[in-house]
Amino acid sequence: MSLFGLEPWAIWLIIGIVCVIIEIFDPAFFFLALGVGAIVTSLLSLTPLVRDSLIGQLLFFAVLSFVTFLLMRKLGKKVLAESGEETNVYALKGKTGLVTQKIPSKGRGRVKIGGEEWSAICEDESEIEVGSHIVVLGVEGNKLIVKVEALEVAQ
Repeated sequence: MSLFGLEPWAIWLIIGIVCVIIEIFDPAFFFLALGVGAIVTSLLSLTPLVRDSLIGQLLFFAVLSFVTFLLMRKLGKKVLAESGEETNVYALKGKTGLVTQKIPSKGRGRVKIGGEEWSAICEDESEIEVGSHIVVLGVEGNKLIVKVEALEVAQ
C-alpha cells in the first residue's frame, strides 16, 4: 500500500512534521497533538501489527492524538495557572502613585505611577487633590480606578 510512491510510515511522518510546524504559528496544542499522533503512528506503521491496515493506522492515529491532546491541555492549564502574575496595565493593580492633575468628582484626572502618567478616576467618585497619594484598585478601559492611599498615622 503506497500513496505517491511513499510508504505509509513516510506519509504519517510528513503529516506529523507539517502539524508540528503549523503548531509553531498557532500555539493552541491542537496541531501538536495531531503531529505527535501522526509521528507515533508513523513508527507503529512499521510494525507488522498495522503495516497493511489503513483502518488500524487511522484508529491508532485518532486514539494517540486524542490522548496527547488531553495530556497537553492538562499541562497547558497547569502552566498557565502557575504564571498568574498580571502583565501590562493590569500589573499596576495595588501600586501606589501621586495625583498630578486633580481628579474631580465623577471625572478624570491624571496620576503618576513608576514614572508614567495615567488617566484615573476615583472609586467612590470623590474629589482627589493634586499631590495626594493614591493606590490603584483596578483598570477600566483606558483609565485606572484609584482611591486615596491610607497613610499610617505616627503616634
